[in-house]
Amino acid sequence: MCEHHGHHCQTMALGFHLLSWPEWGALTTCSSLCPRGASLRAAEHGQEQPWCRCYVEDRSSKVAWLNRSGIIFAGEDKWSLDPRVELEKRNPLEYSLRIQKVDVYDEGSYTCSVQTQHHPKTSQVYLIVQVPPKISNISSDITVNEGSNVTLVCMANGRPEPVITWRHLTPTGREFEGEEEYLEILGITREQSGKYECKAANEVASADVKQVRVTVNYPPTITESKSNEAATGRQALLRCEASAVPTPDFEWYRDDTRINSANGLEIKSTGSQSLLMVANVTEEHYGNYTCVAANKLGVTNASLYLYRPGTGRVDNGSVSLAVPLWLLAASLLCLLSKC
Repeated sequence: MCEHHGHHCQTMALGFHLLSWPEWGALTTCSSLCPRGASLRAAEHGQEQPWCRCYVEDRSSKVAWLNRSGIIFAGEDKWSLDPRVELEKRNPLEYSLRIQKVDVYDEGSYTCSVQTQHHPKTSQVYLIVQVPPKISNISSDITVNEGSNVTLVCMANGRPEPVITWRHLTPTGREFEGEEEYLEILGITREQSGKYECKAANEVASADVKQVRVTVNYPPTITESKSNEAATGRQALLRCEASAVPTPDFEWYRDDTRINSANGLEIKSTGSQSLLMVANVTEEHYGNYTCVAANKLGVTNASLYLYRPGTGRVDNGSVSLAVPLWLLAASLLCLLSKC
């Protein structure tokens, strides 16, 4: 569209007719008296083909098209070497310029100069090339420890300048809006781990969207410790679950003695869960057991019970504070060294 401070220019015999491809039904005319600053907007590499239309008063007029680089057409002689630029003459008095596959280098002032029998006339238009948003740089996936400060960066190009919007891809989808390239998270928590989406948007085309994954490491926390009752001669199962990143390693202890899979006892640990299975319960199996979960950031434990039916013990174990510190330290060292 041809614009100047929000006002359309009046139609006259000589002038620019500025037309984008979707606007065939709404041709806008800018006259030779249109002030400097009239503009035509077109998207880079888009389907629009800007038309700069110029009409002469009689066939004897001498007409030329010029831009900042020099003469484009002098009469019907093409001076420009650019194959995208064409002259359009649909009637003897028309002298219009069309540019195909516009790019940012086409932006600038275009002048239609007409030498009539009376005096020269010129009309100008400024072509503004709009560029769709494009994310040029975004942070790589990162892994940090809980409590760290995190800075994510997302840089985008476009004209007009794209608006950057950050969104944490959670069920709530909290957004962090603003024209800032950087998203700062102070003292990141485990709940703030996951994917972060950067969206760069302007009014030219669809937004460009990219994602970065943030992994937050944190020490183990026992989330469930399942005690059990079983009669002698039966099977029994004790279950221990822990939340941690990286995934925790598990060990089981009876008193101060580490339990291995042997003599009717079997330990199965998968992901965040560890099971201690007793194939054939005897009197010596009853009592207190300790589940230890550890990763490189810390260690925790819980006490579980295998008890006789009818003794009235609670079903769920609890976090134990009575486990000696040396045992926890030894467990962590052993787990980290894969002893």
